Amino acid sequence: MLASMGLKEFLEKTASNDPVPGGGSIAAMSAATAAALTEMVANLTVGKKKYVEVEEEMKVIAEKASNLREKLINDIDRDADSFNLVMDAFKLPKETDEEKADRSSAIQEATKKAALVPLEVAKEAFGMMEIIETVVVKGNANAVTDGAVAAMMARTAVLSALYNVKINLSSIKDETFVAEVSQQVKQLEEEVIVKEKGILGKVEL
Repeated sequence: MLASMGLKEFLEKTASNDPVPGGGSIAAMSAATAAALTEMVANLTVGKKKYVEVEEEMKVIAEKASNLREKLINDIDRDADSFNLVMDAFKLPKETDEEKADRSSAIQEATKKAALVPLEVAKEAFGMMEIIETVVVKGNANAVTDGAVAAMMARTAVLSALYNVKINLSSIKDETFVAEVSQQVKQLEEEVIVKEKGILGKVEL
């Protein structure tokens, strides 16, 4: 389990010649980091007299961010697992016409799943921008730069996850599936840049 590794071990495995963890897992880790920073800013706001009016809102955000963090940590392994399924499909026998057809079908289905996992990560990271914006605007001003870093990490998570979606789409023959997912990718790529710029524009130093 990649998610249970210590940081040093995880990075050493990433640096090795093993294809997992790869960019998709790192995207999920970036998103989890963004969630952790968001949770931190919310927690640093709770209990402070200056922020009593937003305390309950920050408690809710801290819980949301915590749940997202746990989900995204699991996505580190989900992405690696989806890649391994594709590799397993390529290893299927291809001696007969029937085996070739079954292998081709298995590769296509596994590749679709491998595209959908990072797409889900990208959507989760983008959705997180709303609570990141809230902690930047309403949270403890002493931690506003941590909120800004959360926004940047979330943007990185979105864009890097979408790269992993696109590379899988290039191998998928289902034109309808590719068109639908490509449209979602394009929209997310455009919107996350605008959203991040808006959040960072509200960081007052």
